[in-house]
Order: sequence, then structure tokens, then C-alpha cells
Amino acid sequence: MAHRILIVDDEVDIVESIKFRLELEGIECLTANDGEEALAKAKNERPDLILLDVMMPKINGYKVARMLKFDTNYKDIPIIMLTARSQESDIKIGKETDVNEYVTKPFDIEELVILVNKYLDK
Repeated sequence: MAHRILIVDDEVDIVESIKFRLELEGIECLTANDGEEALAKAKNERPDLILLDVMMPKINGYKVARMLKFDTNYKDIPIIMLTARSQESDIKIGKETDVNEYVTKPFDIEELVILVNKYLDK
């Protein structure tokens, strides 16, 4: 069975480039462009992993992560935060929301693939 991940970012080019690369790995990719859509898709589709941007319209990534991690039905879905915010205070907030990894932009797509595969046990 193919793994499914949810890629969430308001920058469509980032979503498309990550999606293209992960589909080469045989991973099914769902996408969302804002926090509200991300939350709905996470709950309806139950992906194996979520790549989540921080700065987004409607609901930011920290709130999305918090809402999922504090819900017993979804707390086990690994979340990798992707963000341009690389200051210690931002990373600290990321850790407080229980995200599994915190990756700062710009990131190396191949390193991201390795990280995704680590959580998918591929």
C-alpha cells in the first residue's frame, strides 16, 4: 500500500516541487494551501505524515499542529514543519506544539525525502 502524505504550504510552487519529488518515491501526495484546508484534509484523509508550513492564511501551521497533536485521533501522525522562520523562538514554539521535525527554508529536497522516508519506515 502506498504511503499518503499531506503537503501544506501557501506557496504553490513549493507544494508542486515537493509533490513531484515525493511521487517519484511512490508516495501519494495530498495538498492544501491554507491551515483550514489542511485541518479538514488531515481529519478526512488521515495521511501517514504531514509536511506543514508555518506562515499560512486562515490558520497558521503552529495552530494546525497543536489542534492535531492534542486530538487523540490524530496525535500519532508525524508532522514535519517547513518554515522560513528559523529563529530560536520559532523553533521553540515548534517543539512546544509537538511537531516531529523542524526544517527551515530553503531546504534540500533530497534531505527532505530522506526525512520523510525515515518517518514512513521505507
